[in-house]
Amino acid sequence: MVSASCLFDFCSVLTVIGVLLQNKLGIGRRDKVQQFMTITGASEKVALQALKVSDWNLEGAFDVFYSQSQVKSSADTRRLEELYNRYKDPYADMILADGISLLCNDMQVDPQDIVMLVLSWHMKAATMCEFSKQEFIGGLQSLGIDSLEKLREKLPFMRSEMKDEHKFREIYNFAFSWAKEKGQKSLALDTAIGMWQLLFAEKEWPLVEHWCQFLQARHNKAISRDTWSQLLEFARNVDPALTNYDAEGAWPYLIDEFVEYLTENSIVQIGQMSDWSQKG
Repeated sequence: MVSASCLFDFCSVLTVIGVLLQNKLGIGRRDKVQQFMTITGASEKVALQALKVSDWNLEGAFDVFYSQSQVKSSADTRRLEELYNRYKDPYADMILADGISLLCNDMQVDPQDIVMLVLSWHMKAATMCEFSKQEFIGGLQSLGIDSLEKLREKLPFMRSEMKDEHKFREIYNFAFSWAKEKGQKSLALDTAIGMWQLLFAEKEWPLVEHWCQFLQARHNKAISRDTWSQLLEFARNVDPALTNYDAEGAWPYLIDEFVEYLTENSIVQIGQMSDWSQKG
């Protein structure tokens, strides 16, 4: 029989080994382990496994963790049905504006919070301010969510997804179809401006307000899908001072006109850094 003193000594050794392993990780990796544990509620062992598999990329580790089949299967279908019925419209088998407003209130987030766009992306929602039963239940199942508590716990993870370049592009492109009116090919200008302000607030594109002002002053028309997608490429690949802007490039005419607007109004001087960040 193992004596209590031997067992205590063995546990002490394990504790020391754990401390040594943590110290061996280095401050940066220890911080990632702590962040992962805080956001996911996972154990240290699970955090280390996910981070090692993803080569210590935090967003990649989240993907590994949340894509595990046991997480998805943990969502209780009966509880999801109850959750859906809480928000379902009394006259239609869908969650509509009032139900989404109640959902936001329960989640303790503003309806205009970027996290609602990310949640809609997970649900593959076809239309803004609407969730079909399949979209709502399927989306929450894919996230391993079957309660309000779990949904609130997942909010930090969904916010973190906006920091992943690949996911940001997917969410950005999703937003066009999601936000446009049914049956329309283009996105209403006011809606497009609101979406750009929401999305680029996250990515901190310094020219977003100038872009919105330019559209209101010079364009005042609905936004095509091509313009929507090309603006992301412009924002990501052309620096705010336009030093690498190619006038002969295949940009939509509207973006070329925007560059002219910036230079004509001395907001940006091509090839030179200016005080564009201070101009409204």
